[in-house]
Amino acid sequence: MSGPPHGSGADAPTAPAVSWADLALDAPDGLAVITSDGRFAQLNAAAVRLCGRREEELIGAKAPFPLAQDGAAEPLGLFDDGSAEQVTTWCPEPGVRREFAYRAQRLATDPSLTAVAFRDVTDERHRMRRIAAIARTAAKLAREGSLPALLDALACEVLQADELAGVQILTVDETGSRLRIMGSAGFNHWPDFFERLMSCHRRGAALHMLDALRTGEPIVVPNRWAAIQQDPGWDPLRDYLSELKWESFASIPLHIRGTPAGVINVFFAPGQVVTKRTLEFLCAMAEQAAIAVDYAALLQHERDVARREERQRLARDLHDSIVQQVFSISMQAKSMEVLGLRGDAVPAEQVRRIADEVGALSRTVLTDLRAMVHELRPSSAAELDGLEEAIRALVDSTANRTGLRFTLDIGPGLERVRGELAEDVYRIIAEAIHNVVKHAEAKNAAIRIRSHDDRIRASVADDGRWTGGRGTRAGTCDLAAGYGLRTMRERAERWGGTLIVQPRGGLGTVVRLTVPLAPAPGAAAGFPLPDRIPALDRRVHAQERAS
Repeated sequence: MSGPPHGSGADAPTAPAVSWADLALDAPDGLAVITSDGRFAQLNAAAVRLCGRREEELIGAKAPFPLAQDGAAEPLGLFDDGSAEQVTTWCPEPGVRREFAYRAQRLATDPSLTAVAFRDVTDERHRMRRIAAIARTAAKLAREGSLPALLDALACEVLQADELAGVQILTVDETGSRLRIMGSAGFNHWPDFFERLMSCHRRGAALHMLDALRTGEPIVVPNRWAAIQQDPGWDPLRDYLSELKWESFASIPLHIRGTPAGVINVFFAPGQVVTKRTLEFLCAMAEQAAIAVDYAALLQHERDVARREERQRLARDLHDSIVQQVFSISMQAKSMEVLGLRGDAVPAEQVRRIADEVGALSRTVLTDLRAMVHELRPSSAAELDGLEEAIRALVDSTANRTGLRFTLDIGPGLERVRGELAEDVYRIIAEAIHNVVKHAEAKNAAIRIRSHDDRIRASVADDGRWTGGRGTRAGTCDLAAGYGLRTMRERAERWGGTLIVQPRGGLGTVVRLTVPLAPAPGAAAGFPLPDRIPALDRRVHAQERAS
């Protein structure tokens, strides 16, 4: 016995008479038909709304969806073939940018037309870029040693994540009296930037970053560029600021435990709106920048501690070796005096033995003193003569003093290594050479130094015995095993570098150093703050952290 289909009884609701065309017109996602030359032919209401222009303006206008080339595999997928969405950009008017995720498929009834389904993913992708920017910055914090390099990278992440016009990161110096640019993106380098900024301030130009620094709250100034163009106080910096296409401005303070540490200045492209989410993202990146500044301060404290410990080590070395040897010499001299006071003839063999011991002790003392003098060579040698000349002089004097044969291979570019970085690189290499002379019983040593990809790479290898000593794991030396090696490591880590000590392929030891090159310091000494900002007592904080 047959009956009506399920759900079609007398009491079942009657299905509304809606055509597929009506469903397409009222669908929540944008639906459009594109001609073979890539122009809109038809749009539903959602598509018109997403595109942000009137329907009559869109029909015949160029669509933002790249169409499949002739002969490409079809279909690309519209609803249910499982293909991934593609993303394109649509700019309905200047300063407004939307991102559409879309799928496209040729119409079976007319292959010259393509149906496109699309939706707005601008906010979603923007949020993903911000999350990725924070994650990448956190990762860079763990591996970047140079604070300017890290803050430059952070500024680039902020710029790219929000597609901004420009970003500056300024930090308060240790005295709390000046602001310095430590990172930037979007701007060209102007050596006299701070001089021009001070001139603007003297002319009465309002510096809103000082307000952010003083109040500790973000400052947002809409249409800032228009106001600057009308203000003669900004004449000295107008050319600099006009290099960017920007409109609004924000300054976000950096804080370390409630103490002002700097600001992030953000220049928004025309048409960009500063929303609550925008400020949340900028504040999150400001926290990352503050962590980087605090981390650099902690490294500075560790470097100071390492230097004090190094002086203590030298005092111990003097006491344990040279002082004892000089004491032995004095005792031998005293024995000669005692023999002479007896009035009897002193046997020649006894005199010869004492003289040999005094001579041997004197040579040992002289050798140790020379080694310490070379190790303590002042940093001005590497600074004034250059790192290359300082190392060459060290190698020549060590070869003349010990008879060790050196092979020296120094590449170009070391003239960029100056100041404290040059001193630390020199000290590391000097300590490695000192270890070869003192422990390796080697006949030959090879030193290689290269500057490449903004990094210094150096190695000191010998053909003596393995000097890693105890505490070796997987063919590498435990750097905590010896004070000299630990100091070398601390010097390398001060700049975000690495130091590896390992056996050299069958005979001897090799020390490998890799250190990032710090960029040149910023122009001038920074911007003097009108009202003194309480300086961070970073040394005390670092001691608290260490304890």
